[in-house]
Amino acid sequence: MCFRSSLSVKYQQLAKKYGKLLNVIEMYQEAYGEKYHVQAFNNPLCPVITADENIQAYRWGLIPNWAKKEKIDEIRKMTYNARSETVFEKASFRKPILYNRCIIPSTGYFEHRHNEDGSKTPYFIHMKDFDVFSFGGVFDKWTNPETKEEIYTFSIITTPANELTGWIHNGGANSKRMPLILHPDEEQNWLLPELNNQDIKSFMQTYPANEMAAYAIRNDFIKKKPDDPTILDAA
Repeated sequence: MCFRSSLSVKYQQLAKKYGKLLNVIEMYQEAYGEKYHVQAFNNPLCPVITADENIQAYRWGLIPNWAKKEKIDEIRKMTYNARSETVFEKASFRKPILYNRCIIPSTGYFEHRHNEDGSKTPYFIHMKDFDVFSFGGVFDKWTNPETKEEIYTFSIITTPANELTGWIHNGGANSKRMPLILHPDEEQNWLLPELNNQDIKSFMQTYPANEMAAYAIRNDFIKKKPDDPTILDAA
C-alpha cells in the first residue's frame, strides 16, 4: 500500500520538472514547503499535477462527488489508495480513472517490514537515479451541499509489489503492494484526456525493483514534525 510519502524538494523544482506554474500551490501555506513525511490518515494537503497549467493542492483521501456529507469520513478511510486491479470497477474510482487522472510527486515513501520476532522495521523506499518521481493517481471534486465549498481530493493507485518492495511490505491484510510509479517518459501521457480503458491499463505495471533502493530508518520518524530532515536518517 502507500499511506506515507515524502516530498523533500522545493516546489520550484516540481514546477521545472512538470512544466507547471506555482500560482495555486503558493496560496496554501499548509501544503507549501519541504515535507519529509506526510501520512494519508491526516488527509494532508499535497501538491498534485493535473492537466491544468498550475500545480494543484488537493487533500489525500478521495471524496467521490456523489458522497453524502455524513458518510465522508467513513468513505475516506477506504480511498487513500485505489487498487489497479479494481479501479475501473469501484464506485469511488470508475469515473475518476477515466476522466480525472493525476500525478502525485514524491521523493520516496515509507513501509514497515514485519520481522520474525514480531517487531517491525520502517524503511524509506526511493529511486536510485533521480530525486523526484511520480505516483499515478485519481482525483475528484466534492461540493459541500450546505456551504457550496468545492473540495478536491485524491487517491494513489497501487499495484502488486516487486521483489524489493514485496520483501519490505510483507505483513498485514494487504501485503506485497506498492504505489503505481510512472516512468518519466510516461508522466505526461498519463494525463492525456483521450485515453481509453486499454490505454490506461497499459500504465499499470509494477515498477522494476532494480531501479529502486531502500534503507531502514528509525522507528520514531512518525513522531517527528513533517519538516524535520532527520526523518530520513538511516537507522
